[in-house]
Amino acid sequence: MAHEFLVKDIAFQAGLSAATVDRVLNERPGVRKQTELRVRAAIRELEKQQAGVEIQGRKFGIDIVMEAPDRFTDTVRDAFESESLTFLPTIFRSRFHFAEMMRPGDIVQLLDRIRLRGTDGVVLKAPDVAEISAAVARLEQSGIPVVTLVTDLPNAPRTAYAGADNRAAGETAAYLIGERFSGLPATVLATLSSSRFRGEEEREIGFRRTLRDRYPSIGIVEISEGLGRDDATGALVTAALSAHAGINAVYSIGGGNRAVLSAFAQANRTCAVFVAHDLDSGNLDLLRSGKIHFVLHHDLKADVRTVFRAIIGRRSAVTTSGIARLSAVEVITPYNIPLSLR
Repeated sequence: MAHEFLVKDIAFQAGLSAATVDRVLNERPGVRKQTELRVRAAIRELEKQQAGVEIQGRKFGIDIVMEAPDRFTDTVRDAFESESLTFLPTIFRSRFHFAEMMRPGDIVQLLDRIRLRGTDGVVLKAPDVAEISAAVARLEQSGIPVVTLVTDLPNAPRTAYAGADNRAAGETAAYLIGERFSGLPATVLATLSSSRFRGEEEREIGFRRTLRDRYPSIGIVEISEGLGRDDATGALVTAALSAHAGINAVYSIGGGNRAVLSAFAQANRTCAVFVAHDLDSGNLDLLRSGKIHFVLHHDLKADVRTVFRAIIGRRSAVTTSGIARLSAVEVITPYNIPLSLR
């Protein structure tokens, strides 16, 4: 039984005598199977503890690659910088590669450059397309862990996903809107930044399914490819309001909420219920002022901690727990804004 520990340390960990542990290690007769299993478990636990000691004070350089509006990437940057302090003395140094618009080919080139240059891990928010999944596979084959953030790439061999259950978020939005209208006819404008993002697609699937099953009198008009940018999103909303006189609610899957509200105001239309995502500074202001009614929020800082644990696990062979756990979706109103954001 190979190991690198003193007999007395194994005995202490296993709760056995040193003589018993010695008999197990040297495979002498007269040892019960249960005792042998206790010794093996003690060695595994000591190995985990040793691995944990070895990463104390270690530095990890990671790359965060994201296509998203500035208001979201600003929040992401803050989360990585603040949560890195909670892992001290282990140090995470983050290199941020953010853009509001990135073509898939540009993302692939960036990921390949990072792979050739070297990194301890890549955190990725990108469209779910084949060429990006292939770039993720090249990173993983090179021994570089990739953790998808907020929106997943389920067909890519990534190390982990950190984020919310997006389908459950869409179902929650449908419930909030459906209960507001209590069986009365209504039409919801569902806004996606882009159909290329798997997370937004999952939200939309959950939303549609729940409306169809529980609130069949509510219709949906979908707009997409505004990329969360105010100018493009505003133009799409204006066109939708002109074409559909019955729109009286919004499920904002992809952001650009000030532009959405501005388009309603310019058209002299009322939005009876507005459900948005993410507690960024803009949405907080709109929530406090009553211009949006609900924000579906998940703890981005918890996602960042999941990222760090996943990278530590891959780079240091430390067994980590809870990597696959999805963030809980919270319904935030003006009356239960988290204390840290008030």
